[in-house]
Amino acid sequence: MAVQYNKLWKLLVDKKMSKADLRRQADISSNTMTKLRRDEMVALPILDRICETLDVDYGDIIEHVKETVEN
Repeated sequence: MAVQYNKLWKLLVDKKMSKADLRRQADISSNTMTKLRRDEMVALPILDRICETLDVDYGDIIEHVKETVEN
């Protein structure tokens, strides 16, 4: 399973909010921010804090993408 957080980064731009602002307001560790930037899975409670901070739903910040199988 693969995820992308492009929607989250676009939302931050729309809200004129930096990644550092999000990190502080949602109480996210620097390691978790790195995972988000690398499009890696993070725990649901973290996504919940992000949604609460930004007043959005999960679908507004994360997107599931199909992984391609290389032969």
